[in-house]
Amino acid sequence: MAGAEARTRVVVVMNPRSGGGSPARFDLTNRVEGMGAQVWSTSVDDDAASLARLAVQEGAEVLGVAGGDGTISAVAAVAADTDRPLLVVPAGTRNHFARDLGLDIRNPVSSLSALTDGVPTRVDLGLVGPRVFINNVSFGPYADALLDPGYREDKVRALASVTPDYLTGRQCVEADVDTPRGTVHLPQVVLISNNPYHIATPRYLGRRFTLTSGLLGAIVLKRPTDTPPDLLRHLRSELLRQQPPGTAGDAASAWRAASITLRGRGRQLDAGIDGEAVTLPLSVTCEIWPGGLQVLLPRDRPGIPPEPVPGLPRAPRGP
Repeated sequence: MAGAEARTRVVVVMNPRSGGGSPARFDLTNRVEGMGAQVWSTSVDDDAASLARLAVQEGAEVLGVAGGDGTISAVAAVAADTDRPLLVVPAGTRNHFARDLGLDIRNPVSSLSALTDGVPTRVDLGLVGPRVFINNVSFGPYADALLDPGYREDKVRALASVTPDYLTGRQCVEADVDTPRGTVHLPQVVLISNNPYHIATPRYLGRRFTLTSGLLGAIVLKRPTDTPPDLLRHLRSELLRQQPPGTAGDAASAWRAASITLRGRGRQLDAGIDGEAVTLPLSVTCEIWPGGLQVLLPRDRPGIPPEPVPGLPRAPRGP
């Protein structure tokens, strides 16, 4: 990196609280600075997006981000808006975006090799209104749980407090969604993802095997009036027996599209964007931004395994 420093200024926005202090455990600040890049840490006064914008204003040609999906999403939005390459260092708890980029989420230090010989790659982004999302936009119980002041400290409790009303049908998403098989009125869950989630096999449920399809993924769950109280098991079985790219059942619909709209029953709707609580005006449209983000990937990385086909043995992973 020392030779590249004269040509390229790299600023890595780091959230020291991500992953329960993961940046400190992996000594990321010293490792990043040892490669000639700068570390700007988030704080109560300086959020990730503000630091990323300031870095660009002060001449950063490459933006890096070390943190969880929420931090990565904030910096990715600035990188996409300013057409800066983004270096992703997975330092959160689940690291969904980094995993689906093919990075080694167990060893965030390995991502830093992209600073010396990174492979520039274009991936898609989601858009909801003017906002970017790297993973998904959710409406329903998860979005409600995010509004709980104690969500970060006790996620299980927060989800448990709001889920029962949705499972029994007493609460719903106050909107209508057009699906390939008709309009779903007042569903219990709406999940719109940047590229489709795999739903065909239980082992990889929720995995994205590509971030370059140029399509959103959509899952809409509705509790029929004759469904037993165990809604989650019923809906899961409905989804698992559906085959992509676009199918629908009485209880579940899953499909792919470049644009998906929720039409309003009211004037606004609570949502979760990459795990952050927001309120969106209705109607709201989600769109795909093909190739909207350039990422710098390390040459030596686990990569993305081939997507399994239901009923066929899983292909062995390459070296």
